[in-house]
Amino acid sequence: MLTDPFQRLGLDREVLTVSQLNQRARSLLEDVFPQIWVEGELSNIAKPASGHVYFTLKDPNAQVRCAIFRQQASRVRELLRDGLLVRVRGRVSLYEGRGDYQMILDSVEAAGDGALRLAFEALKAVLQAEGLFAAERKRALPKYPQRIGVITSPSGAVLHDIVSVFARRAPHVQLTLIPSAVQGREATAQIVHAISLADSAQYDAIIVARGGGSLEDLWCFNEEAVARAIAECQTPIVSAIGHETDVSISDFVADVRAPTPSAAAELLAPDRHELLQQLRNTQHQLTLRINTQLQRQHTQLQHLRQRLRHPRERLQQHSQRLDDLSLRLERAVRGTVQQQQQSCTHLDARLYVQHPREHLAQQQQHLLGLQQRLVRASQLSLKQAQLSLHSVLQTLQVVSPLATLERGYSILSSDDQQQIIRSVQSVQPAQTLKARLADGYLTVQVQAITQA
Repeated sequence: MLTDPFQRLGLDREVLTVSQLNQRARSLLEDVFPQIWVEGELSNIAKPASGHVYFTLKDPNAQVRCAIFRQQASRVRELLRDGLLVRVRGRVSLYEGRGDYQMILDSVEAAGDGALRLAFEALKAVLQAEGLFAAERKRALPKYPQRIGVITSPSGAVLHDIVSVFARRAPHVQLTLIPSAVQGREATAQIVHAISLADSAQYDAIIVARGGGSLEDLWCFNEEAVARAIAECQTPIVSAIGHETDVSISDFVADVRAPTPSAAAELLAPDRHELLQQLRNTQHQLTLRINTQLQRQHTQLQHLRQRLRHPRERLQQHSQRLDDLSLRLERAVRGTVQQQQQSCTHLDARLYVQHPREHLAQQQQHLLGLQQRLVRASQLSLKQAQLSLHSVLQTLQVVSPLATLERGYSILSSDDQQQIIRSVQSVQPAQTLKARLADGYLTVQVQAITQA
């Protein structure tokens, strides 16, 4: 094998194997292109289980195979999407097994529209998660607007298109331009300010419009500040940004998206010919209803006129009615007075029977009888108590110890009278005792003890 891949072949026409050829080609490529940056569009991305990533990098005229190994691929795996414009860094090499020319990469980053599309998708995901795209928060457009604010560049063709549509379809609608840049660094702040001004002016609706352009040209309508200004606006907003195929964050947040500025104007400009036809139809229906109502009222008037009578006749009827009621009232009063008199007489008789004097006399007689019964009952009860007491005294006298003492017995106790002597075993010779007799006490001393 030659040590120098650039060494010329010998004059004797050296013959190489395929492996030798590929080895020399790989060495040549890696020496000439050790580290380069290449920009292109991603396609044919493959992510096998090994963790390596393979894809094709292309432009309109050519393509090159690329490989990024697992350690570097883990940092950019989420970035790799078909159709994304990227800028890659790596060395040019050759896969000897197939003889394929390729790039071995160590870095991948979004480039041009690719970076913008990544930012677009990231902001879209955040705002969607917050509910700013939800259908329930979108307001309906007014059916017959009178005042509309238009936010766009005063020098573009967009304003002319919108004005032309309203002049043709609804010339009565008042259009007000809120001028703003729609491209460049200052556009975002100016659009946000214009939306705030238009919302405070209380228009029936607002149109935010711009003509077509590249993603970079339309980028101010993908800024978060513009999206949140549209979401916070209380006035219904129609977003008409770019051509029909262009989609912006503002389109998602706005209440209605129109494919073009002219389409936005047609959404808000009621066709005057249709309105005139509706007006004619309404006028015709109103005329029919008025004529029908007039005819009904005329018929009712004729009927009432036939029923109408002279006031004198009505007065005579009321006078007769008054006389009749007067007589009925007189009879009713007289009957009521008689009933009240009879009721009063009846109540007077009942009251006399219930006079308190008679009742008091009866109660006094009853009280006297109770007093006599109480005296007799008390005397009887006292006599019975006396007899019962005498009987108890006799019984007590029979069983009383005093009666026993009167028959000649005595009661022995200790000298301090705390213990009754019942047995000879409870005394000692020479012990002093107390003896109770019927008429007093004796102090005695034990001389001798003899058991029975």
